[in-house]
Amino acid sequence: LTGPIPKEIGQLTGLWWLHLNNNRLTGPIPTEIGQLTELGELNLGNNSLAGPIPTEIGQLTELRDLELNDNSFTGPIPAHIGNLTKLQRLYLYNNSLAGPIPTEIGQLTELRDLDLRENSLTGPIPKEIGQLTGLWWLHLNNNRLTGPIP
Repeated sequence: LTGPIPKEIGQLTGLWWLHLNNNRLTGPIPTEIGQLTELGELNLGNNSLAGPIPTEIGQLTELRDLELNDNSFTGPIPAHIGNLTKLQRLYLYNNSLAGPIPTEIGQLTELRDLDLRENSLTGPIPKEIGQLTGLWWLHLNNNRLTGPIP
């Protein structure tokens, strides 16, 4: 698959599983993705998607698996990601994300795998990561994080 993700994707409101990984998709994630409120899995990894992660991702409160790795996303990790309280897997690695890890990540108490490596994240590791007592995997390497491990 090539080209952008069409905004009409937002019309598939009953969709539970969307895997478009390992293609040649380009451009931003359309904001209409936020209309897929039944979505349990979203995998857009290993494409050429770019731009910021839309805040509308935070409307996908049924998500258990969010994989946006191996793209060219820029900007911060949106604080709205804290709304995804059923999330078990969050893969944002190998992008160009910048800024701090949002403290709202501590609200993801079901999280098992958190992979934020190979970005340009800065600042301290938020102490709220300590609330993720069910974590199996935590990858923060190859960023610009500073300070102690909380």
